[in-house]
Amino acid sequence: MSLGRSFAILPANRGVVTSGAYRYVRHPIYAGYLAGHILFLLSSFSIYNFIVYAIITLFQVHRILREERILALTDEYRDYLERVRYRLCPGIF
Repeated sequence: MSLGRSFAILPANRGVVTSGAYRYVRHPIYAGYLAGHILFLLSSFSIYNFIVYAIITLFQVHRILREERILALTDEYRDYLERVRYRLCPGIF
């Protein structure tokens, strides 16, 4: 809901959203995915599930870093980076 029309599949600069969940972490959608993955693993742990979710998480971290490289080309996003330090989880990453 915080993203509104800025949601898309491919990374691009569609403007910087700084309200809602974006006040606390820079990538709340990915944070939600990660939380869901962790909760699923806690309820249905197996080595197979762990490997699958570890790979998915690595791809998501790669995408986060790519998105930030594109967005950091603008002054607006660089200012946002200073205000919101964490990508997924406050105090950790």
